Amino acid sequence: MATSIKKIVAASLIGTTIEWYDFFLYGSAAALVFNKLFFPDSDPLTGTLLSFLTYAVGFVARPLGGLVFGHFGDRIGRKTLLVVSLLMMGTATFLIGCLPTYETLGPAAALVLTALRLVQGFALGGEWGGAVLIVSEHGDTARRGFWASWPQAGAPGGNLLATGVLAALAAWQSDEAFLSWGWRVPFLLSGVLVLIGLWIRLTITESPVFQAAPPEPRAPIVGVLRHHSKDVVVAIGARLAENISFYLLTVFVITYATQSGIDNSTVLNAVLVSSAIHFVTIPMWGALSDRVGRRPIYLAGAAGIGVWIFAFFPLVGTGNFFAITLAVTVGLLFHGMMYGPQAAFFSELFGTRTRYTGVSIGAQLSAIVAGALAPIIAVALLREYASSVPISIYLALAAVLTLAAVYAARETQGSDLAERTTTR
Repeated sequence: MATSIKKIVAASLIGTTIEWYDFFLYGSAAALVFNKLFFPDSDPLTGTLLSFLTYAVGFVARPLGGLVFGHFGDRIGRKTLLVVSLLMMGTATFLIGCLPTYETLGPAAALVLTALRLVQGFALGGEWGGAVLIVSEHGDTARRGFWASWPQAGAPGGNLLATGVLAALAAWQSDEAFLSWGWRVPFLLSGVLVLIGLWIRLTITESPVFQAAPPEPRAPIVGVLRHHSKDVVVAIGARLAENISFYLLTVFVITYATQSGIDNSTVLNAVLVSSAIHFVTIPMWGALSDRVGRRPIYLAGAAGIGVWIFAFFPLVGTGNFFAITLAVTVGLLFHGMMYGPQAAFFSELFGTRTRYTGVSIGAQLSAIVAGALAPIIAVALLREYASSVPISIYLALAAVLTLAAVYAARETQGSDLAERTTTR
């Protein structure tokens, strides 16, 4: 069993890292170059705002992806849908690297960019649920929090990879060369990474819990709405502070720093170091949730980020590399306290033949109002008030909502997924 679960975890982690690499690469590029390449007629902050609007479109497509992939994942299995999602994401990302800019296509360039971002979002909406479930359903009850947290580490892993490639290019190229063609290299690299991910994912076996479960007589979404509506609300609320904080800490921070006159390489390298620490510590939080429960760790993370965000922006504003790294690292540690236990926590809320649909819908609906809008709201608040305080208040309020949602949820630690049915 140990060898089997390690192989499943490795396949899920590598595939998830690649998909998050593709998704986060767009966010970093939106903060650094897309405003100049696709919206050159706007002032810098307005161009960045428009760039983040195309970035947000990916989140809008995620619930639809979660619904479609969840439906078929609950009908025919987890493995096939994971392969399809990786192919879709990789193709869209590779095509972005080939896309002509405003200088060549005019306004049509932004439209094509937006369409490809929709495909990215659709694919990621289906990826996350399948990746965490195939690990959760292979793992044992006593260590599910630890095993299921590894696909979660794919998020900072992907961000680490995307930021690392961009930081290397920014360090080795002139600004003119990076703006001219260098930004395309990370997107084109996705084609190679996807081939590696596909080869690994095709070797894994289907979830034994799924194979043993009787088919759901109704459409999975019907079972979710009839028997798990409260659980969906819990998942939506639980993701608010987690999702908003992550995109403020890793995407908006680039815009905030550059608008404050801080060199791109300084903030990119700070995010790089912090993401590496985040990657290592997420499984630690998942393991701790196996000992003390999902809710206590999650609640501590939500409360911590709601307070830390008021120190975060002043530290970033110093322009000092070590201060910025400290700001992002501590913020991501609090984020990890929510994100680490989240996979097992959400998996344990739903029945087997509605689980893919339930976790995907709950997580991705929240992503629209949380991660999609976070950079946009942050940029708008910065433009309006020329201060980081309103942005900090925004995240603190989200943390309060997350605390309420998780506090109202039942503790799921120790649940036997094989015994979880749609009806209760």
